[in-house]
Amino acid sequence: MRLNVQTDYALRLLMQLAVSGDRLVTIQNVSETYHISRNHLMKVAYLLGKHGLVETVRGRSGGLRLARPAEKIMVGEVVRRMEPDFALVECLHADGCECIIENACKLRGALVQATAAFLDVLDRKSLADLTASNRQLAAMIGA
Repeated sequence: MRLNVQTDYALRLLMQLAVSGDRLVTIQNVSETYHISRNHLMKVAYLLGKHGLVETVRGRSGGLRLARPAEKIMVGEVVRRMEPDFALVECLHADGCECIIENACKLRGALVQATAAFLDVLDRKSLADLTASNRQLAAMIGA
């Protein structure tokens, strides 16, 4: 399974906000920290705000912070909100399949189970689990 770039950026942004505590963090700061596009981060921050994960403060001394405590933000929730779908193969797409072996194939069921197991693990990990007491991470991202 592979997560899209938007999900990767969302998780990195959230981790930086978690490590930063109540301090506001700017898109520019996150962009410089991770060496990623400011424009991409703005889109990600917008989506995270829309989903109630990030709070934005406008103005000259504005920035971003977590909308909820890091303990209440589960990685599985973030991944589900940022990923458009989990269709690893054609038969998992919601709009149908043209595979000739679809009715006899047992791969689909295995992939559905594998995806559920993947998300189950992420549902048990909070943002705090990834960041709390992680001094090395805090030092690396300048928090």
